[in-house]
Amino acid sequence: MNQMESSLRVRRFEGLPSPDEFSSKIESANVAAVFHGAVKDWKAISRWNPSDGGLDYLEESVGSSVLEAMLSRSGRIFYGDIRSHERVPIPFSTFITSCKKHLQNLDVGSSFEAQVCSEDSDLANSDIPGELFVAQVPIMNTERNERCPLETLTEDIQMPAFLGIKTLASINFWMNMAHSRSSTHYDPHHNLLCVVSGCKRVVLWPPSACSILYPMPVYGEASNHSAVNIDKPDILVHPRAKNYEEHSQKIVLHPGDALFIPEGWFHQVDSDDLTIAVNFWWKSDMMSNMLEHMDPYYLRRILNRLVEKEKNQMLHESFSGGSKFIENYQLADDASEDNHEMDRCKLRDTTKENSRRHGILQQLEPFALHVLYELVSLVHNTISVDNQNGSTESTSKDLSSPDVEKEQIVKDNPPLSEIDTVANIFSAVEPLVLRNILLGMVHHFPRTLEALILHMLSPKGAEVLTRKFDEMDQQIMKEEQCEFYRQFYGVFDDQFAAMDAILNGKELFALQAFKNVLDKYLGAHPDQLNS
Repeated sequence: MNQMESSLRVRRFEGLPSPDEFSSKIESANVAAVFHGAVKDWKAISRWNPSDGGLDYLEESVGSSVLEAMLSRSGRIFYGDIRSHERVPIPFSTFITSCKKHLQNLDVGSSFEAQVCSEDSDLANSDIPGELFVAQVPIMNTERNERCPLETLTEDIQMPAFLGIKTLASINFWMNMAHSRSSTHYDPHHNLLCVVSGCKRVVLWPPSACSILYPMPVYGEASNHSAVNIDKPDILVHPRAKNYEEHSQKIVLHPGDALFIPEGWFHQVDSDDLTIAVNFWWKSDMMSNMLEHMDPYYLRRILNRLVEKEKNQMLHESFSGGSKFIENYQLADDASEDNHEMDRCKLRDTTKENSRRHGILQQLEPFALHVLYELVSLVHNTISVDNQNGSTESTSKDLSSPDVEKEQIVKDNPPLSEIDTVANIFSAVEPLVLRNILLGMVHHFPRTLEALILHMLSPKGAEVLTRKFDEMDQQIMKEEQCEFYRQFYGVFDDQFAAMDAILNGKELFALQAFKNVLDKYLGAHPDQLNS
């Protein structure tokens, strides 16, 4: 994990915290934590131990109970896609019998002959290909009004003291016969996973890593599962998954250990042969106290926050172009001291303003002068390309002349490289420097500026430009702001059209960020928005 995420590292505790310490310093931080030996005094540690008569004890205690086991038809990996597995009713004694055979090193093959409830005629008395896993079978459940088949096991466990008086949603029993793996997923509750027997290896990702794990679509049955095969991620299908390891943390849990997995934390669990665990689920304070009528508001706040984060990331990826622009200018600057004067001469040749206006060009710093020349050249070159593609107008016309038609300057869709160039140039310039450059265009190249804003400004360019305007407003007085915008928008025949062009581009940029957010965090693909 990188330095910025150091606060998300899993905490480790040899001693146990008090209920107040757990609530105020551990649970409230919403960061995973390991408590070594937290449940070592449970009766279950000795009574359920498969290598010391634990299987007989479990069979005697609850062997007659019928529970739902998870049947995976894809082997010992239990993926989030519910189509690859199903829950089947089975007597617990039948599962225990097979565990005993496995313990005795009998070859039970890749299939398991299970005796299931006679109510299911399709499964009764048949060989079931695949692997069975007793997963999330309730010992206690307050969320559902149903009988818990393993309720008698409560006398062998105790709720850890540091959980205090928390209202539990459920206590669940987990047991696998052979090595198994859960797919990467998150839970909607806080989770304390306690290992009774065997060993579990847990890989954890904070909620901020959601985008690299490609969650299943939010409208699906497995929306809390990742679509990425962590063993062999397909980078062509899931390109962001290439960074999954650097955001992950690996934890090994032995009998008596407990792991606090906060809600929203992705985790994948590998269990050794005959591993038994119990977990406690409870609602976080935020979820417990969230008022239903506030749901739409919280959703909008969360989406807005993620969209702003995504917009910043999209712009960050474009800044490399701006940095390259600066580097190229600096190289050219070092190569020749005459470059600045050459830029001035080229600009003077382009404009037909009288000589008394040339003083504005002289006032620009070398870098600003160079940027101004690059922007004018960019528009001019676009006109030339347009003319070569069929326009009969001369490319030698004065760009600042009002006789130049807007349609001649650029067509509706300039090449992507040119669009990126405008955004990159804007991103490379300080706000007050950009103000001087734009004022230079106002005085010398008004029609070029009009073409640049109305026809060549990409959504990314509009976002960068408005951010530069905001930064500029923070650095100058109100009177200077008003004068700048008066001159800037005064260039356009239709000032509202110019404002619309900038704001429409800004909104398109935000729309793309919103689509990216839906894809990264909710598993909703952008093309589905248009259906």
